[in-house]
Amino acid sequence: MVIQKMIKSVIFDLDGTLLDRDASVEQFVSVQHDRLNEHLKHIPKSAYMAKFIELDCHGHVWKDQVYQTLVTEFSIETISWQLLLADYEIQFQCHCIPFPFLTEMLDELKQQGYLLGIITNGRGQFQARAIDGLGIRDYFDAILISEIEQVRKPQVEIFQRAIDRLGVLASESIFVGDHPEADIAGAKSAMMKTIWKRNSLWAAATEADAIIDELNEIPAILGQFNSY
Repeated sequence: MVIQKMIKSVIFDLDGTLLDRDASVEQFVSVQHDRLNEHLKHIPKSAYMAKFIELDCHGHVWKDQVYQTLVTEFSIETISWQLLLADYEIQFQCHCIPFPFLTEMLDELKQQGYLLGIITNGRGQFQARAIDGLGIRDYFDAILISEIEQVRKPQVEIFQRAIDRLGVLASESIFVGDHPEADIAGAKSAMMKTIWKRNSLWAAATEADAIIDELNEIPAILGQFNSY
């Protein structure tokens, strides 16, 4: 007898959920300082990294503003903020660090027949490169990036578009994310089930249907939902 799955699709946030963005940014900025040392050698690496991370504000400030401020504050004269930004846009994908168990989890979900999607806020080409940097594009049946869609989480429309493209109902879909408002509240408004990936940066998403610390906890949670 074939048991009909209650949950048919799993849709993920990217930054802070699949991509360890903080670790990726730290590695990138360190390597950028080394790679462009001819222009940045008058700045201690620790100071350059700390200021970048502070200005970046966990990805909530686009890097044109970050680099303009860095150029001003550190009196960078031999390379423009535009070239620093271009370096970031091209090279960041080489420093994308996944959270533990990412590919193992995706392999297991695909083997179990789930449809998979990504909904991420951000710039279209940049986020696409980050997905490629993680090497996970082929796992996903639908990828929605806010700049391309012209709608952002937590707006219900972007969640509805994802489930429509996957050909499932909201009640058959679960969203996994780390941000209580953009991810969990947004997906709940779209009538989806939710899994909050715990993140100490944000207040607890107590309204989530489940809470995880590691990605490899997801298959068992889906099994619980589908056993109801």
